[in-house]
Amino acid sequence: MNKTAVYPGTFDPITNGHIDIIKRAARLYDTLYVGLAVSQEKKPLFTVKERLGFIKQAAEGMPNVRVEFFKGLAVDYVRSKKSMVVVRGLRMISDFEYEFQMALTNRKLADDIETIFMMPHEKYAYLSSKLIKEIVYLGADASSFVPDFVEAALRRKLKKHD
Repeated sequence: MNKTAVYPGTFDPITNGHIDIIKRAARLYDTLYVGLAVSQEKKPLFTVKERLGFIKQAAEGMPNVRVEFFKGLAVDYVRSKKSMVVVRGLRMISDFEYEFQMALTNRKLADDIETIFMMPHEKYAYLSSKLIKEIVYLGADASSFVPDFVEAALRRKLKKHD
């Protein structure tokens, strides 16, 4: 049985917590699609092309990880990949309510698709893309939160917004 899972998200930008989930999910599934959700509602800092590049660079050396972008419902994207599994990360209890709501909505839309929650390593449990953007904007060192190439891009991008 070919086991395929999809890890959808906006990844604006990808963090070490996201990468931890990708690495661990890739060990559990034959193929893991990291699906970059195109969402203008969240007003991303980075373009789709930039975020795809970050994710692909972060996933180098993981031969069973595929990185793509998608528009529309995550459940439709999951089905298009012949998968029945959505992987989601849960950092803190504060994530639970949103993720629980999303999982139940997805179940209502597609009851054949299961949501699997994974907790990142505890050293990444408090990380969020929003928090990282804020600390970089304020001049703090983010090297333990994101890959070097993401931190450099954040510094360039946020300098323009100063």
